[in-house]
Amino acid sequence: MLLAGLSTGHMVGLSVVAGVFIAFALTASFLAPRRWPDFPGKQGLSVFVIASFVLFAAMITAVEVFGAESESAKASEGASAANTIQVTESEYRIALPALKTLAPGEYTFVVKNSGTVAHNLVVGTKSTPLIAPGGTAKLSVSLKAGTYTLFCSVDSHRSLGMTAKLTVG
Repeated sequence: MLLAGLSTGHMVGLSVVAGVFIAFALTASFLAPRRWPDFPGKQGLSVFVIASFVLFAAMITAVEVFGAESESAKASEGASAANTIQVTESEYRIALPALKTLAPGEYTFVVKNSGTVAHNLVVGTKSTPLIAPGGTAKLSVSLKAGTYTLFCSVDSHRSLGMTAKLTVG
């Protein structure tokens, strides 16, 4: 699970450390005792223990370092996901999620047309292209404090009730 969350560079670094640790463990447990039955012996026991601890510490450090960077990337990804607003349009209706007052900032509206005719979404001065039935479009806007009326500008859809209010600030 951790490997899936890491970027390619982090995954390579973590994989190298893990590979060295695993190779050492397999060699020490299976190959060396076949060749040297007294492995690690009285003379090599201290070296073996120190090498084991060093490799274990390297693995833990790699997980901490690469995992911490991955968590910061996740946090910034989560912040952009928090600024995404899902919108569903159908004939003469715009459905927004239950939103509290939004903070001013950049928002992305992901608009799904679940109706049977083409729609679009207008937010402030920006608009999505026409969205075919079953289609989806994204609209990124910068919202300042105020009240916004979202609407569909296709034909008379706005006058037929295809509007929604959004408060920022």
